[in-house]
Amino acid sequence: MTAAELDAVQLSLSVALRSVLFGLPLAVLVAWILARRRVAGRIFLDAFVHLPLVLPPVVVGYLLLLLFGTRGPIGGWLYDTFGVQLIFTSAGAALATTIMTFPLMVRAIRISLEDVDAGLEDAARTLGAGAWDRFWTITLPLMLPGILAGAVTAFAAGLGEFGAVITFVSNIPGETRTLPLALYTALQTPGGDALAARLATISFSLGLAGLLAAEFIARRLRRMLGR
Repeated sequence: MTAAELDAVQLSLSVALRSVLFGLPLAVLVAWILARRRVAGRIFLDAFVHLPLVLPPVVVGYLLLLLFGTRGPIGGWLYDTFGVQLIFTSAGAALATTIMTFPLMVRAIRISLEDVDAGLEDAARTLGAGAWDRFWTITLPLMLPGILAGAVTAFAAGLGEFGAVITFVSNIPGETRTLPLALYTALQTPGGDALAARLATISFSLGLAGLLAAEFIARRLRRMLGR
């Protein structure tokens, strides 16, 4: 690979990894609320969480631009208070990727959590285990296959995120030009067909490897847990 191709791959891996690390704790919390709590407005929270799956990615990127741009209500405050700028940065690319892949994590974790036998938690409660003890010793280990599968799936999907990223942080070489954006650039460049083919092959290989890894991890953990 050329230096530019290597930069695009490394940036894609970095952005996808940061998006998972940032979104995973919140995804666990949201999945817990949706699966275990009967709070008012839960159906609207569920719909809101899954909106990125049905909205065009460009719309998500545009909304991020309005909210987190240097003149937006959140982005302006971050910039004025902490000097943090998300627009046109790799951190902004990670944020956009987090938003787009967040529903995948929530859905996988929620399904795994709903499969956990509540009777085990009830038995622990009768033995005097507190809420946190039950969560860390019973619930979390049993929902671990969903957590890891969701994280790996989100990571693989994050490697291919395009619309929200290019809309929010543009296409800047070495800063926001991830693998999909590098492929788009190659397609727009005369004589870039060979480069585009190589980048497409790399993207296909990484995505397939991620999906296979997610399935392998989930199955192995289920066997370890006897599920």
